[in-house]
Amino acid sequence: MKAWQHLRTILHHKNLVRKGCFKVGLYKQGIMHDWSKYTPTEFLVGCRYYQGTASPNNAERADKGYSSAWLHHKGRNKHHLEYWIDYAADTGYMTGMRMPTKYVVEMFIDRISASKNYQHENYTDRSPLEYYEKGKGHYIMHEETRALLEQLLQMLADEGEEKVFDYIRTDILKNKRKKD
Repeated sequence: MKAWQHLRTILHHKNLVRKGCFKVGLYKQGIMHDWSKYTPTEFLVGCRYYQGTASPNNAERADKGYSSAWLHHKGRNKHHLEYWIDYAADTGYMTGMRMPTKYVVEMFIDRISASKNYQHENYTDRSPLEYYEKGKGHYIMHEETRALLEQLLQMLADEGEEKVFDYIRTDILKNKRKKD
């Protein structure tokens, strides 16, 4: 088991998310982000399947056919789009529910931080968009949530982190807090 390496990866990721959340004014989310990763259900799996270059959940999934850690994690963390999948009242089909803006922003910052954490010196401001585009075809996401996430990812790729964080703080969160 690689407990120390896994713990260092979690701490580094949480520190990156905290810094990003603090820059946009989401202080509570910056502190509380991913606390479930310290539960035995998630932490022990992370230690066992630690690789350092990708999520241990992917390795557990490859080994078992599913990830118990991910199933636990996504059900407890509102910044994951999977948390917001439910049955639509009108059709009965599974659909993405609209995520409150503060969780879309945290999801965006989480994607930046995960990319930095695993790509290290190869990270660019295009990395989170490129990763998103590889999997977006299978995401079940509300259209407003998708539009905001894609807008932020594209802005990051085109204009950089400082500009997009300023935009989130001054335009997105300031105007949306009353709605959520």
